[in-house]
Amino acid sequence: MAWFLLAFGIWSWVIWITFVKNLWASENSWGPDGSATGFFVVHLILAIVSFTLGTIIGIIGWRGLRTKRPDKVDV
Repeated sequence: MAWFLLAFGIWSWVIWITFVKNLWASENSWGPDGSATGFFVVHLILAIVSFTLGTIIGIIGWRGLRTKRPDKVDV
């Protein structure tokens, strides 16, 4: 499970970095006066939330991998 969480965190960063680059370059992101549009603001907030959640999930996975598990003892 820890490997899955770590992979999800990394995947989230890869995907959302690409998304933000494309968002920044999009004609829909900027108004005629050069200001950010509602489209840009909403999608940037979505990306920030996704970066945050991806980071938290990745940290949980990393900590899970670093946790030393005791050997099972059959009683």
